[in-house]
Amino acid sequence: MPGGRTAHSRFKIPLSCDDGASCSFAKQSGTAKLLRMASLILWDEATTTKRQAVEALDNSMRDIMGRRDRPFEGKTVVFSGDFRQVLPVVRRGSRGQIIDATLRSSHLWKGMRQLRLVTNMRAHNVTWFADYLLRVGNGTEEADDHGNIQLPEDICVPSTGEMNDIEKLIDHVFPGLDENMSDPNYMTCRAILSTTNDNIDKINIRMINRFKGEEVIYHSFDSAEDDPYGYYTPEFLNGLTPNGLPPHALKLKLNCPVILLRNIDPANGLCNGTRLVVRGFERNAIDAEIMIG
Repeated sequence: MPGGRTAHSRFKIPLSCDDGASCSFAKQSGTAKLLRMASLILWDEATTTKRQAVEALDNSMRDIMGRRDRPFEGKTVVFSGDFRQVLPVVRRGSRGQIIDATLRSSHLWKGMRQLRLVTNMRAHNVTWFADYLLRVGNGTEEADDHGNIQLPEDICVPSTGEMNDIEKLIDHVFPGLDENMSDPNYMTCRAILSTTNDNIDKINIRMINRFKGEEVIYHSFDSAEDDPYGYYTPEFLNGLTPNGLPPHALKLKLNCPVILLRNIDPANGLCNGTRLVVRGFERNAIDAEIMIG
């Protein structure tokens, strides 16, 4: 949505949010003024958000409005999402802890009105695949004794167990890459997903090698805070790739796609998840064109 912001950015939700928490904005702040003026709040993918974050917004809105007798102080809030997809992430959490972190476990849930969408507007041409995903999500797809399901052959790239399996996958998802790598629509309408960052790093290396032109490498400057004795050497820190950060050596070529991992300028579309295509290189900057975001 144009002008949209992430919930944590707009509502100043703390990164570590416990029961009873509130958002980090003052009653006289611009955020508080905006919320007082708002008549409708849209919160997309709320099913992936921990309930404590939603409750923090509720606590703060009751506080800034001066009354505490109604959820969100009477403002209309629309939450969208699908609990059959990705649930909130609880590090090393049990199934019970993950369920407790969902919005359905919040005391606010009983006061919410549920509206169900019954038509998939994006899958008119592949209704069989949409129906298949629904059966998987509902747990009605046939499974073996270990809970494994059989994927339809139409959506599988057969594995041979050889080193070139990744190359076959790339050829399947990006057919005619050499002829279309300069086409932004071609690059941004397809993607390869994986369950681990390690696999994605391997695929990215293979993809970059396929692009034409000279490779440009950007290096990070890593240092540790509160380390007066130098226990954490730069070489050690360079070998770490925490979630949400690019690798120490970022290898790029012209026309390759990139994705932002941080909010840089949300008002102009440069936010977490924005997809861009590299158009040029500077000494300490990358010239890129926004494609999707």
